[in-house]
Amino acid sequence: MVFRSYELEKNLLWYKVEWETIAKYKQWVQELINYWWKINAIVCDGKRWLLGWFGSIPTQMCHFHQKQIMTRYLTRKPKLEQNIDLKEISKYIWKLRENTLRTWLDDWIVKNKERLQEKNDSWKYVHERTRKAYKSLLRNLPYLYTYERHKDIPIPNTTNHLDWWVFSRLKERLWNHRWLKQDRKQKWIEWYINYS
Repeated sequence: MVFRSYELEKNLLWYKVEWETIAKYKQWVQELINYWWKINAIVCDGKRWLLGWFGSIPTQMCHFHQKQIMTRYLTRKPKLEQNIDLKEISKYIWKLRENTLRTWLDDWIVKNKERLQEKNDSWKYVHERTRKAYKSLLRNLPYLYTYERHKDIPIPNTTNHLDWWVFSRLKERLWNHRWLKQDRKQKWIEWYINYS
């Protein structure tokens, strides 16, 4: 788990953990505050339980991770008309404003409401994955445009700053040093994260 400053382009705090939990996030956000860091906003990936858990600190959900959630439910090349339309809407998340996306979603649900209510013989929804994709987008909508509502704070709309500049380069360099023993590899990772 890595906490990185977008403005300073520096990793502030990181820990090696087996599982991410809300308790750990809260503990380490508090630790940053105790170290006199002022947290203007939090940008996080697609973990639903993180959104809204930090009280007055604005939370932005990564647009890329939302797009990945949509792909997981709708597939890369959807065949049903309603899935194609919803996938098309999700393509433009980062280009649209919040009220425009909300309007598009309202139009989409009006057009597809009857199809989404269809049930099979065992009373399960026929288009369960489509329903989940729609609900995911609707549920995360308040957190997708936090950067738009807080124009006074420089909030990125993706976690690319961390994913690209730290993790992808770390993986690339680890591949180059794949012959290292586990303890040396761990030391190298610690060094890299401390100085990236």
